[in-house]
Amino acid sequence: MYRHIKAILAQACGLENESEIVLEKPKNKDLGHLATPLAFSLAKIKRQNPKLLAEELSVSLAQNPAFSKVEALNGFINLTLSTDFLFDVSKAESTAPQSKQNKESILLEFVSANPTGPLHIGHARGAVYGDVLSRVGRHLGYEITTEYYINDAGSQIQMLGLSLLLAGQEHILKREVEYPESYYRGEYIIDLAKECQKHFGKSIFESEDSIPALADFGKNAMLQEIKDNLSQVGISFDNFVSEKALYERWDSTLQTLKQNNGIYTQDSKVWIASSKLNDEKDRVIVRESGEPTYLAGDIIYHQDKFQRGFERYINIWGADHHGYIQRVKAAIHFLGYDENKLEVLLSQMVSLLKGGQPYKMSKRAGNFILMKDVASEIGSDALRFIFLSKKPDTHLEFDVDELKKQDSSNPIYYINYANARIHTLFEKAGVNMQDLEKNIQSLSFDSNSKDSATHLLFESLCLSHILESSFRDREMQKICEYLKNLAASLHSFYNTHKILQTPNQNDILYVLKVISQTLTRGLALLGITAKTRM
Repeated sequence: MYRHIKAILAQACGLENESEIVLEKPKNKDLGHLATPLAFSLAKIKRQNPKLLAEELSVSLAQNPAFSKVEALNGFINLTLSTDFLFDVSKAESTAPQSKQNKESILLEFVSANPTGPLHIGHARGAVYGDVLSRVGRHLGYEITTEYYINDAGSQIQMLGLSLLLAGQEHILKREVEYPESYYRGEYIIDLAKECQKHFGKSIFESEDSIPALADFGKNAMLQEIKDNLSQVGISFDNFVSEKALYERWDSTLQTLKQNNGIYTQDSKVWIASSKLNDEKDRVIVRESGEPTYLAGDIIYHQDKFQRGFERYINIWGADHHGYIQRVKAAIHFLGYDENKLEVLLSQMVSLLKGGQPYKMSKRAGNFILMKDVASEIGSDALRFIFLSKKPDTHLEFDVDELKKQDSSNPIYYINYANARIHTLFEKAGVNMQDLEKNIQSLSFDSNSKDSATHLLFESLCLSHILESSFRDREMQKICEYLKNLAASLHSFYNTHKILQTPNQNDILYVLKVISQTLTRGLALLGITAKTRM
């Protein structure tokens, strides 16, 4: 719809690039459906008064059947769309296929939690955000590949193996053990140790030589649990990439960095010269012992990414990784690639309440709130919606009890209720949605409902614009807000106007059908199935 209007405006003022035209929704609905400051930008080019230009353009645009009213106001042009135009757009959009445009190819990496324990709610926020970003991008025609980077090399995996060894010695061999301060805690470690006993036998816990085998077994078990946890909320990945498998390229990666003057040796350590590219200081990538640091794994992985030739790379990281952005970008630069192709989005932690009190930590995970516990309590749909309801780089706090309420305070219930209400109206009217779409050739409303019905139709046709804006700005919360507002408009219309057994019943039902389609599509892109009954 927005593209149609921009094309009309571009033709009216002789502009070749319609993408430069700005359309905004006036806060006051009485001013029309849309407004444009087009006259101000044209005034600079034509060196004319913007108010006069707006008035001239308004006279010209008023002749176009797409508009029922065009008004110039202080240099702005306010546009009220005609019912016929909105009807034609709704017909076109209901049959339009998903975008097949060949847009950017994007490698989207998200979650990538260490396979040393179950997923907690902090991981869940980035997981849901990344999944919806990929869904919306694909819908808009972007070629998106989703990827999970498995941190299966380094000290955290060694610690997992040691934790399993000690848990087995204590709980299976019944020995007294002394745990290091940083070992992995929680019932899941004991459960994992018991699984190791079934697989290897008790003897696996007799010697520290078993730590690598225990670590590998535990890592694989945890990775499978992570996949199962993600599947519970409808998330899957195209690729899983192992850090351990990439380390065979470390020597050649170091050589590339050296050739590009990106590293140096000092104090028996190898440093990356990241301070040359806006990092606070240079970083160690090889310790005195010759062991690569955590950053080394990221360097190899990003070399692997860029070698695959995508046009853009997006990483979704936890907010605690903010300091890693510049050092990773520096590494990409020293590897000979354009670091500006990497976009890093940060996801803040989540605070959870239950009945106004802090949500209890999981006994199984020790000191974490598990994603699967929350998903089981409030459902996948509510979890997805609430995690998407704010920008990911802002703090999120919510009470699980609020999301169990079956009233308007629960946003996902409120939206689903709007959709179910529409389906109930069709049932009461004895009208089939598909048949109605075929039989309606034009729309007409009585004077009492015309403005609100037309505005309702306009609002329901804004989804494509919202999706494009949300993906461009990486702000999925815009979709949530749009769906809530559309549901509110529907409820308000329902409470204000008689719909069934009126002369315009089927015309209004047609508008409600478009709303239902919009709510269903919008929720589907959030990974949520719209309800037709409540």
